[in-house]
Amino acid sequence: MQRRSLIQLATLLGLGSSAGSPVAWAQSAYPNKPIKVIVPLAPGSAVDNAARIVMQKISQNTGVGIAIENQAGASGLIGADKVAKSAPDGYMLGGFNDSIMTMLPNLQSKMPWDIQKDFEPISLVATVEWGLVVDADSNFKSAQDLIQAAKLSPGKINYGSGGNGSPQHIAMALFAAQSGIKLTHVPYKGATQAAVGLAGKEVDVCFQGIATVNSLIKGGKLKLIGVSTPKRMGQFPDAPTISESGLPSFEFNSWYAMMAPAGTPKSIVQRFYKEILKALSDDSVKEQLIAQGLSPRGTSPEELTQLLSLQLAKYEKLIRQAGISAD
Repeated sequence: MQRRSLIQLATLLGLGSSAGSPVAWAQSAYPNKPIKVIVPLAPGSAVDNAARIVMQKISQNTGVGIAIENQAGASGLIGADKVAKSAPDGYMLGGFNDSIMTMLPNLQSKMPWDIQKDFEPISLVATVEWGLVVDADSNFKSAQDLIQAAKLSPGKINYGSGGNGSPQHIAMALFAAQSGIKLTHVPYKGATQAAVGLAGKEVDVCFQGIATVNSLIKGGKLKLIGVSTPKRMGQFPDAPTISESGLPSFEFNSWYAMMAPAGTPKSIVQRFYKEILKALSDDSVKEQLIAQGLSPRGTSPEELTQLLSLQLAKYEKLIRQAGISAD
C-alpha cells in the first residue's frame, strides 16, 4: 500500500515517465518565474517602445514579471550575443529589430552568432514606419529640397544614425545611393542619441523610426519632411511620401521581432507566440502602438523564419548594390 502511494505521488510530480519528467513539467507550467527580454538598442528607440508596450500586457496577462534590459552598443551585436548564449528555457528572450537580424549579417565579415542557427524565431510583433526628419528651423521642407541641396554641395550635408550598420545608416545610405547624392555619415551610440543630436542641430538630417522621434515631432523640436511608406500616414497627413517628393518608388520600414536562443522547446516558443497574439488583440495595445508609428503584426514562428530568409537575401543585394559598409 505504501509502495503504491509512493508511485502515485511520483506520477503526480511527473517523475514516472519521460513525458512527465521535471523538464517537461516545467515546460508545461511556463512561464512560472520572471522573464528577461534583452533589447540590444537604446531606451526610447522604436523597438524599445514597442517591447515595453507589448511585454507589459503579456506580464499582466500571465501574472509573471517581464524585465526589459537595454544593451545598446556594437549595433546590437553584444546584446544579441547574450541571448544566443543564454539557457534555452524561455526565461531570457531577445527583442530585435531587422537591422540586427538581416542587415548586420550582410555588413559584418565576422559575426559572433548566426541568426538562422543560433536563435529560434517566435513572432514578428510590429513593423516600424519611418520618416525623414530635420530640426525645427531647417530650410529643408521636403526630400526634394534635401536632394537638390546635396547635389549643389556634395558631402557637406551630414546625417545622424544609431551607429554603423544601424537601420538609420542603411536607410540614408540607400536614399543617397538611389538619388545619386553624397552625404556625410555621423554615427551615434543609438537611435535616440541621434534624434537628440538632430534636435540640437549637431547634424542636418536623419532617417528615423517614427516611434523614436514621435514626441520630438509633436513637441516642435523636429520637423517631419517625408515618410518612407507607400502612402501618407494618417497621423501626419501633411508629410509627403519620399516617392511623391523626389525619389519615386523609395520605401523603407523596419520591424520588431521576438527571438529565443536555439534549442528552446517548441512548446515554450508556441506559448510565448500565443501570448504575443493575445496582447496584440487588446485594443489599448493596438492604439498605443499605432500612436507611436508602429503597425501591429503577430506572425507565427514559421512565418518569421521565412521572412528572415527573404530579408537576408534582399539586404544582401541592396547593400552590395549601394556599396554600404559598416566601417
